[in-house]
Amino acid sequence: MRGLLVTATDTGVGKTVLSAALLAAMAANGEPVSAHKPVLTGLDEEIDQPGGWPADHVLLARAAGMTSEQVAPLRYGPAVSPHLAAQLAGEQIDPTQLLAAARSAARSARTLIVEGVGGLLAPLAEDYTVRDFAIALELPLLIAARPGLGTINHTLLTLDAARAAGLDVLAVVLTPWPQKPDEIERSNRETIARLGEIEVATLGHVRSPNVAELARAGDELPWRRWAAA
Repeated sequence: MRGLLVTATDTGVGKTVLSAALLAAMAANGEPVSAHKPVLTGLDEEIDQPGGWPADHVLLARAAGMTSEQVAPLRYGPAVSPHLAAQLAGEQIDPTQLLAAARSAARSARTLIVEGVGGLLAPLAEDYTVRDFAIALELPLLIAARPGLGTINHTLLTLDAARAAGLDVLAVVLTPWPQKPDEIERSNRETIARLGEIEVATLGHVRSPNVAELARAGDELPWRRWAAA
């Protein structure tokens, strides 16, 4: 399986926009891509997002030229962790089915971009985390992180959690990276790179969910090198 798994230091730090930017850039350059999100929660709150931004699975689908149902086979309304969302719906998520769906998505394109749920240790099912899912898929990771105050600790903890499990982390991506970063943001980038011994890339503000705008932003990242890792 060739591809990348995009995780994050927390929820709401930009991993969906990062994933969509990568997908759009790859597709615009003729790379056959497929998007996959194993479980989607929060549909009740994502119907009308400000600024015209669609729900996560819809954005990923547009970027990859897929349907939203293909991107996220499991979808729940409450904005809670996947294992709780399933419980509230009277269901139980089966890790073997999560893996089967991801591998099926990988067969439909040369490169698979998987967007995780929440952070690396967020539970997808009872006693089964995003990290367990990443280990089983054997995909290298990108970590989306905020550029501002507090990001050093969150990012280094995520790096440690990934490396302790033997996962290959290709880079940290700070987003949204301002056009004129302040001293704290510049220091955060340098400190994460130095203490984490990791490449730290940046993704600037993506102005709209337009696929061309996503592709423009994604093309500023070294996605060819990452995808070939």
